[in-house]
Amino acid sequence: MSNTVALPGVAPVANRGAITACVILAVIMQALDTTIANVALPYIQGSVSASADQINWVLTSYIVAAAIMTPPSGFLAARFGRKRVLLTAIAGFVVASVLCGIAQSLPQIVAFRLLQGLFGASLVPLSQGILLDIYSVEERGSAMALFGVSVMVGPVLGPVIGGWLTDNISWRWVFYINVPIGLLAFAGIVAFVTETGRELKAKLDWFGFGTLSLSIAALQLFLDRGEQLDWFSSGEIQLEALVCFGAFYLFLSHTFTAERSFVNPRLFLDRNFAVSMFFIFIVGVTYLASLALMTPYLQTLMGYPVTTAGIVMGPRGVGTMVCMFIVGRLIGKVDTRFLLVLGLGLTAWAMYDMTGWTPDVSQWTIVSVGFIQGAGLGFLFVPLTTIAFATLPASMRGEGTGLYNLSRNIGSSVGISIVTALIVENVQTNHASIAAYVTPFNHAFNAPVVMQHLDPLKAAGRASLDSMITLQATIIAYMDDFKLLMLMSLAAIPLVFLLRKPAASVAPPEHAVME
Repeated sequence: MSNTVALPGVAPVANRGAITACVILAVIMQALDTTIANVALPYIQGSVSASADQINWVLTSYIVAAAIMTPPSGFLAARFGRKRVLLTAIAGFVVASVLCGIAQSLPQIVAFRLLQGLFGASLVPLSQGILLDIYSVEERGSAMALFGVSVMVGPVLGPVIGGWLTDNISWRWVFYINVPIGLLAFAGIVAFVTETGRELKAKLDWFGFGTLSLSIAALQLFLDRGEQLDWFSSGEIQLEALVCFGAFYLFLSHTFTAERSFVNPRLFLDRNFAVSMFFIFIVGVTYLASLALMTPYLQTLMGYPVTTAGIVMGPRGVGTMVCMFIVGRLIGKVDTRFLLVLGLGLTAWAMYDMTGWTPDVSQWTIVSVGFIQGAGLGFLFVPLTTIAFATLPASMRGEGTGLYNLSRNIGSSVGISIVTALIVENVQTNHASIAAYVTPFNHAFNAPVVMQHLDPLKAAGRASLDSMITLQATIIAYMDDFKLLMLMSLAAIPLVFLLRKPAASVAPPEHAVME
């Protein structure tokens, strides 16, 4: 007689493999779109006649929409049923992807990317919740390793797949590719996932949700448009900063005073969960921001074709996957805090190496350093996810996964915006600093070979000098960004010791499937 327990919303053990495959497909589809459009941006920019700063909205609009709609995913699942919400999210995501592919203008593609993010937001937390429910505590490390691969391999494979599709077919196919993946995931979930019970009396704290959403949106506008409008010298930027801080203050005040707030403040009484929220924010900043930097670095500074750039970045995913599966087996045998320190150290090491890069760097160096960075992520994501929920009550897990993924999404969008703004600002600053030494009185220009090609007294010479100075200023700006990401990784290491070591044995939550 089988001792499999089939509780409401929990699939029989016999279907775990099929359920895992379906939810992993849904997660990969969502995660893939975080970066798949990166390498296609120059082509999209030409098609919709957008400027260099405007085209970045294609990336950040998706991430911001996903960040805003991630926290309510727990409420939606409780109110309407987890399976219904998941199926609606997949269907909406696929439709929005098709709309992105047929968009003819910048406002259209940004609007459809927002729609994509809104529907895709609940895919990751709901899928994570399903995996946590259908695996026992002992198996959860391996399950989270597989989940981690699906979340993080998307941003890694995105440039590779996006580059090939853009180069061989059209940039529009970076969005159309979601159709077959979405249909497979939809069909599998219909067939294998059972519905959870509905809490018809569940209510959403609209004030809390509204103020948090407004704060996130204002912050993103502030970061995206600040450099273009010269920061606080612009009235628009001042207004966005005021709205961001004002809305966040109202959100915090409401959270700690309301009887039933949008975010349960008791979640942050769990020290492991609170510290892990900060860590996953750092992971989002350092990892996706570095990916956003690498694509233009390879294509613009090094002149790599779009497909080659994607392939060279691919080994990051290999490092991530290998180490995630290794760590999945080490969870419970090795102190997770040690694994986190190792992950941060590998990430900082990779960033340190990148601070010395020039356009002459070899492909082997790019591949090997990318592998190290991916390995660092593998040592971070799995133990961080495990320790974040190790001591959190099962009743809070749905809300916890929403907040956890919110922190990662905000880190990603903030990181991309900051490094992009710093590149623009530092290129201008570095250009002015270098140009100060380019004068007719500089004895270096007395050399005949230099005077022949770089004579500052001739128009052709000045044009060549300006091009050379801009190149050097851009290289230094990238070095500064990589250095900032390295320092952020190192600064996070002491916080590892704030984490409590999870108990060796933790009772399984009430919704876990037992064999």
